[in-house]
Amino acid sequence: MTAVQESAPALGDRLSVWPAATTEPRPGELAVAGVPLAEIADRFGTPVYVLAEDEVRERCRMYRSVFPDAEVLYAAKAFLCRAMIHWVGEEGLGLDVCSAGELELAVTTGFPADRIVLHGNAKSPQDLATALRLGVGRVVIDSPSEIARLAAAVGPGGHQKVMVRVVPGVSAGGHEKIRTGTEDQKFGLSISDGYAQHAIARILDQPQLELTGLHCHLGSQITSDKPYLAAVRRMVGLMSRLYGQHGLVLPELDLGGGHGIAYRPGEPSLDLTRLARKLRTELHAACTAAGLPVPRLIIEPGRAVVGPAGVALYRVLAVKRGGERVFVAVDGGMSDNPRPALYGVRYAPRLVGRSGSATSARVTVVGRHCEAGDVLAADAELPDDVRPGDLLAVPVAGAYHLSMASGYNLVGRPPVAAVRDGHARLLVRRESLDDIRSRDVGL
Repeated sequence: MTAVQESAPALGDRLSVWPAATTEPRPGELAVAGVPLAEIADRFGTPVYVLAEDEVRERCRMYRSVFPDAEVLYAAKAFLCRAMIHWVGEEGLGLDVCSAGELELAVTTGFPADRIVLHGNAKSPQDLATALRLGVGRVVIDSPSEIARLAAAVGPGGHQKVMVRVVPGVSAGGHEKIRTGTEDQKFGLSISDGYAQHAIARILDQPQLELTGLHCHLGSQITSDKPYLAAVRRMVGLMSRLYGQHGLVLPELDLGGGHGIAYRPGEPSLDLTRLARKLRTELHAACTAAGLPVPRLIIEPGRAVVGPAGVALYRVLAVKRGGERVFVAVDGGMSDNPRPALYGVRYAPRLVGRSGSATSARVTVVGRHCEAGDVLAADAELPDDVRPGDLLAVPVAGAYHLSMASGYNLVGRPPVAAVRDGHARLLVRRESLDDIRSRDVGL
């Protein structure tokens, strides 16, 4: 390897994107909530996801503190398991789900269905039937066809609260594949071409559907408050036109989530305190100018709640040179974290369990899968003596890892372990070869 000698950054800088309860008891050893990461790897095997429970809970409390008058719904798509459902419920958050599976898991865990919102651009009949059977709080209408289907499923004597997902025409997000507030994409109904207004008029003709508000979601990994402020102005503008046309006063406005976090030291994140203050001011000003009462704000953070609380652990299987690059291959990859391959997310893995060489080298950390694009971290900086058997830890791994994990190459999805007060416990077990075999029922 080509080694580069660099001065060591301060501990606080090196751990800035790690869970708040991360410590370095000895050089090269990291612990989260008092549990050494190397012990977790030995106990549960690798790959394994580690989740700091107190950090998740603290981030839930932070949202409730910063947005005291808003309804905060945790976006289940980021990561969901029974323990996570308990944590967010106990901290006073609601849930935003996107499927019958997420909804069923939440309700059977004991989460109140009336505190759940069902999303989705293509809800299946099973999704809608499950929502009505379990008594979901609101259904977000995403297409005109859903209106008739939902009204028919509710029946003439039934009642269901709904919102309408609107495309505000605001571009925001870290990558084009995670921008959802612009025209010409699959989510929502456009204000500019009148589809949103037409859908709202149809809903008002369905007495069994109660329209409680408008919804929009701009994208993911947004680190500036400006797109949200622009969305507020456009959404309140639509609410004003609906009042003029129908005398309609909507009590709720859902601005979605997408709050950006830092994945590597030095990267920006969204200032939530500033966002909350500016949103409150903008919403009051826009509603006052339109002569409307201020609706209750709803927000849907997911990544920002659970992402920084997670760490992914891998074992190094091979180190080799290919052309001008050094490849460090680990025992996971795109089946447990497809995000780098999907939209170029960059991580900062770290050697843990031993101190390593004082000199570092730039390497490409790759996975075990049969794809050239199976890269977990390009241009990662690791000690130049990294070798097979070493343990690598990847911070900010709490969101969109297990939830997006696949069965590629039939390697099995990793387990999830929670850490708190010096103890680790299993939340989700590893997918076994028996699990894989049992799903295959035909010959």
